[in-house]
Amino acid sequence: VQLVASGGGLVQAGGSLRLSCKVSGIAFNEYAIGWFRQAPGKEREGVSCISSSDGKTYSADSVKDRFTISSDNAKNTVYLQMNNLKPEDTAVYHCAAERLMYLIPSINTIIEVTETPREYDYWGQGTQVTVSS
Repeated sequence: VQLVASGGGLVQAGGSLRLSCKVSGIAFNEYAIGWFRQAPGKEREGVSCISSSDGKTYSADSVKDRFTISSDNAKNTVYLQMNNLKPEDTAVYHCAAERLMYLIPSINTIIEVTETPREYDYWGQGTQVTVSS
């Protein structure tokens, strides 16, 4: 199983980045794919998640007006469009996968997956996002 994140970088506050996560080795549409971030000395923070089977999404309150998660099932790839970036968004961003119990999950399931990033089944090495003030 591989989840390869890319697209991070250094950007000024107010700028934008688009992260990509290429997934292989799993049945893509049987999983929820999400992003979590971790800054030095801080706990993992769930950011966004999408159900690959039906496209349900959820984003944390801290990012929901600025970040958008989407997927291209034909490419087994999930994207995170990040707009109006803030210095507090600086972290290593990891994409991760959790197998869905039901092929069509409830929105509460997607919320729970987002908010419990330690429960993901698989995750990748991450990509650094640095936002300067």
